[in-house]
Amino acid sequence: MEGLRTPLAIAAAAAALSFVPRLGLPAFYDSLLYLVLHWIVLATSWNILSGYTGYFSFGHGAFFGAGIYTTSTLLSRYEWPFLWTLPVAAGVAGVLGLALGAVVFRVKAIRGEVFALLTLAVTFVLGTIIVNTPIDGGNGVSLAAVPVPAIGPTPSSTFYLLALAAATLTLLVAWRITTTKFGAGLFAIHDDEDAAEVMGVPTYRYKLAALGISCALAGVAGGIHALFLSYVTVGEVFTITVPLTVVLMSVLGGTRHWAGPAIGAVAITLLLYSFTAANHAVAGKAMVGVILIAAILFMPDGILPRLQRLLPRRRPPAVPVALSVSPPAVPATPSVAPPAPGEVLLRTRGLSKSFRGVKALDGVDVEVLRGEILGLLGPNGSGKSTFINAVTGHHLPSAGSVVFEGQELAGRAAHRIARAGISRTYQIPRPFAHQTVLDNVALAAMFGGGLATPAAARAQAMSWLAFAGLQDKAHAQPDALNLHQRKFLELARALASRPRLVMLDEVLCGLTPSEIDDAVALVRRIRDQGATVIFVEHVMRAVMALTDRVIVFDHGELLAVGPAAEVMQRPEVMLAYLGTPQPPTPQPPAAEPPERNHA
Repeated sequence: MEGLRTPLAIAAAAAALSFVPRLGLPAFYDSLLYLVLHWIVLATSWNILSGYTGYFSFGHGAFFGAGIYTTSTLLSRYEWPFLWTLPVAAGVAGVLGLALGAVVFRVKAIRGEVFALLTLAVTFVLGTIIVNTPIDGGNGVSLAAVPVPAIGPTPSSTFYLLALAAATLTLLVAWRITTTKFGAGLFAIHDDEDAAEVMGVPTYRYKLAALGISCALAGVAGGIHALFLSYVTVGEVFTITVPLTVVLMSVLGGTRHWAGPAIGAVAITLLLYSFTAANHAVAGKAMVGVILIAAILFMPDGILPRLQRLLPRRRPPAVPVALSVSPPAVPATPSVAPPAPGEVLLRTRGLSKSFRGVKALDGVDVEVLRGEILGLLGPNGSGKSTFINAVTGHHLPSAGSVVFEGQELAGRAAHRIARAGISRTYQIPRPFAHQTVLDNVALAAMFGGGLATPAAARAQAMSWLAFAGLQDKAHAQPDALNLHQRKFLELARALASRPRLVMLDEVLCGLTPSEIDDAVALVRRIRDQGATVIFVEHVMRAVMALTDRVIVFDHGELLAVGPAAEVMQRPEVMLAYLGTPQPPTPQPPAAEPPERNHA
């Protein structure tokens, strides 16, 4: 019942508001309420892509306009029933968004400001096309002769009820997304898209789906608004006013909450029309600008998050933790017979990666045996982290083969590699900053581990937090953790995907000696759970204590392989590390030590 409280509240509010036309209010109030609901639809639909994923779009006016002109054309030229045009308007806007996203989201460089400017350009391109075709012809489209459906007692109440239905649907969709695996993936994209992909989130598909839903809902709002305007022109539809207004509304209310844009839409719409009614339209627009500046300076997260901080906090429901701190056993590789320890789990052949002509990896051949802890050593810039990035799909290899459990992984998307059973940590921890410690780990359990719901993922995530000693920090934000705890959060997150191969990139870097001892013990427990470990580290006492074998890289090439004690004595390894082919000869102490200044 807890999960149904919000949709029931939305439905109950909509049912109560549906009785407003029975009050017999003047048409002005019906129209004002229509505009409030109209902006709720536009702002909330924009937020499904831009607020949830962080891909700020200034092209919402294009999809809104596509809905307007779809309905206008079907009504004026083909005399369709008005209500039948709304699904078509949604479909046209949605397909337009999907077509744009299918191209744009393939290019990783198109993010941030580039994405925002590109979508803004789409608005003007689409407007130019429409004004120069028979769809508009430069004269606009008149719908004065189209009858308004008799849904309410008056035409103005009919538009109000249509907008109320659209707003209810939009809010329910926005809320539902936030409670699903899909929503968790969108929020992860917002915080760190590359890390989300490596953890198993299909970022391309999720962004495309969010854009399609956002555009379709905007198309519905456009279809209703076409008949409300009764006369449609490109100059009034395809302007920057719509995207700027919905951005302001969403930012003012709060983009990371499904209800935030609705609050912002109500506030801004009532403010604008209160000034308009008093013949102070210019003052109203100036006030909106002042509100935008104030929101950026004093409420960067929006009104709703500020209100939530002021209200008494309800402690999140406790998630049961198993009596034993050991997490569920890592699943064995699917096979007819259990695989024998010592067999090759991962094999790379000729693995290479170049960055603008600089070879970070140059034809590396590596074999990782099941059940071992393999150390990757080498000076800074030798290719260790690049090897991890190439294997996990963070960077696509320039050449070579990566075979894991008999499957070729080179060239696969990073989220598919994560689901195949490989996880990793980052040298500098990269938690999802706006999600709790528990949700950070639950995200890996959902996408890498294959759990279907956030509730199931959170329950399992608590076991992994207990394994890493972070169960008391489950409901904290990552910025409340120290470096040691953030490193262990990375470990818990990597393990939550239930991998067969864990790649640890300098997990001990920056820790104190006692914290290093804790981490060494934890890495041993990871191997005891059944996972194979690749361990990149410069702390030699940890390398000597943990590893079964080590591999030394130098300038992107494989320099040496073997037991750590033996490999570290080889002249070529000493030359790479120390610049000398043999250990430095101890010098005899001076006859008289130099004077020291003890001041």
